[in-house]
Amino acid sequence: MADPITVFDRHILKLRRDRAAKRASEFNFLFAETAERLADRLDDTTRKFPIAVDLGCHNGELGQIIGARGGIETLHQCDISYGYAQSAKMRNDRTTFVADEEFLPFGDGSLDLILSNLSLHWVNDLPGMLLQARRALKPDGLFLACLLGGDTLRDLREALMTAEAEEEGGVSPRVSPFVDVRDAGSLLQRSGFALPVVDSDDITIDYPDALKLMRDLSGMGESNLVAIRSKKFTKRSTLARAAAIYHERHGRPDGRVHAKFQVIYLTAWAPDESQPKPLRRGTGQVSLVDFLGDAPDKPDPAKSN
Repeated sequence: MADPITVFDRHILKLRRDRAAKRASEFNFLFAETAERLADRLDDTTRKFPIAVDLGCHNGELGQIIGARGGIETLHQCDISYGYAQSAKMRNDRTTFVADEEFLPFGDGSLDLILSNLSLHWVNDLPGMLLQARRALKPDGLFLACLLGGDTLRDLREALMTAEAEEEGGVSPRVSPFVDVRDAGSLLQRSGFALPVVDSDDITIDYPDALKLMRDLSGMGESNLVAIRSKKFTKRSTLARAAAIYHERHGRPDGRVHAKFQVIYLTAWAPDESQPKPLRRGTGQVSLVDFLGDAPDKPDPAKSN
């Protein structure tokens, strides 16, 4: 029996990223967009973070975009893929090495900032990984990451499942158990982080057809990694039928289709005595009535029509 915590095939992830690294500049548009958004969020704090790490650096998009923002003096880049690590090193000339996000190679309290751009949705034990990240941060260190959420490519997954049932007489596992916004905050709190903030936005990309979308996912190394997925190649007839279903259900009048990527952003801090803390229940000194003013008068039933 497989280990119940092994949801994703990390070995295949490594192989796919090694392959994607060879043509990264052709398919890294989504990584580049979310890197910009992460960098903008770092601008929202006035703190300085001299020592930082980029977990799952891909082609080095975040390292190139972030520069010295946030007072970063040293940015370490790491990825499970040797190919991506080498590509990021050539792109940014920063300290770069191979490392698995599930086994962080950092000492306790050694980092000021941990960044991660669209990599953590393939981590099997996300609570355990967050616990390691919190321990690696110095007090009042920042964890800032984004990952794909459960609403990502829902239309494509439904089209593939329908097509597979029609063409092959059954359905293989295609739905990845990604984290959702409601659970992400509690995961951060359970891992010992303080002041967690979780939000999301959608990135919608237009495509001429669903087949081009599937080719892009393969080029990014972001196709199905569920460990119990079918190991057989998907039939061409199944892919063609899925593209047709996608167009029938979601196509636009001009013949194009759109793909939605839900991006969830995680912001949290390693605990520190200097951080603001909520007062204990019942210790408030100001009445809400004094703060908000008197409640409006209730209407007199006798005067109503």
